[in-house]
Amino acid sequence: MRKGMVALLLVCTTQIAWAGSQYHRPYPVTPNQQLTPGEICSRPEGYRYPEHIKYCGRHVEPETKRQVMEVYDQTFGYQVTKMPRGEFKIDHLIPLCAGGGNGVKNLWPQHVTVYRETDPLEQQACELMAEGRLKQQRAIELIIRAKTDPTQIDDVGDELDQLMH
Repeated sequence: MRKGMVALLLVCTTQIAWAGSQYHRPYPVTPNQQLTPGEICSRPEGYRYPEHIKYCGRHVEPETKRQVMEVYDQTFGYQVTKMPRGEFKIDHLIPLCAGGGNGVKNLWPQHVTVYRETDPLEQQACELMAEGRLKQQRAIELIIRAKTDPTQIDDVGDELDQLMH
């Protein structure tokens, strides 16, 4: 019983920390849905998976990455451009492996503390798509849910784990 209470307290504390962290950190914890609503690949280099999903290779110019960081800083008062660049990646909200595009509507500055949590979900979803066990639309829904509401990361992970078995 005691372990269960400690685990519940840890989950609640983590969820509260994630929810409030957007306002206390110098970087975004989630993408802004108006700036980064997501975008599907429009100029595919090929097609993948049994579902025949469009695939765009990774082609984002350094200047575009810088602009994405600057827009987030200027619009929301973040400090991304003043922080060490190695702490960030310019993330594709809809991952390339799930059919995402390289346009700015699909890009946001993602801190290492965030992508450590979401990248494994992306990889798992894309593996399931490759096996034909997860459709693109559902994969995108799950990934966006985890990225826009970090309190959902564990639930998304559990759903993907169930599909693996």
